Amino acid sequence: MSVVKIKDKTFKTSIPESEIRKRIQVVADRLNKDMADKNPIFLAVLNGSYIFAADLTRMLTIPFEISFVKLSSYEGTSTTGKVKELVGINRDLKGRTVIILEDIVETGLTMQHMIETLQACGPESVHICTLLVKPDKLTIPLNIEYSVIKIPNDFILGYGLDYDQQGRGLRDIYTLVDEKKD
Repeated sequence: MSVVKIKDKTFKTSIPESEIRKRIQVVADRLNKDMADKNPIFLAVLNGSYIFAADLTRMLTIPFEISFVKLSSYEGTSTTGKVKELVGINRDLKGRTVIILEDIVETGLTMQHMIETLQACGPESVHICTLLVKPDKLTIPLNIEYSVIKIPNDFILGYGLDYDQQGRGLRDIYTLVDEKKD
């Protein structure tokens, strides 16, 4: 098990890259089957999903398009509870099959905001595909059709996820170590 220090926090390996890639392949296989005749457009939510989006799309065998949006609801290690749209949708989505690529779904607030925004663009359908989901933290009911890994309610980083903009390039997913001393 590897341990890293990012700024003032210590993290330990919780999900190795090899396991992440195996599980992404399972989701890619499902997407290849489910979307075989759809030519979907993937909307990757920046910054956190960029590694997931790259790895997933390289495993796809279907025709697809990809675009990027940037939404944010985080500061440091906690959610602010408010979604700020930073970069909007710049593609015509009318009548399209849209698949949102997200790094992690926690409360569901960001996804709810994004789905509401997308519905105004007239897509045929909207699907959620996330690398990670924290089922115990969800406060918004969502239909998450494509989930790579369900995780407990721990703070994590690596594989695109960050702590205060650091640690995104780590190949594995790391969990925050509780540093409370007795």
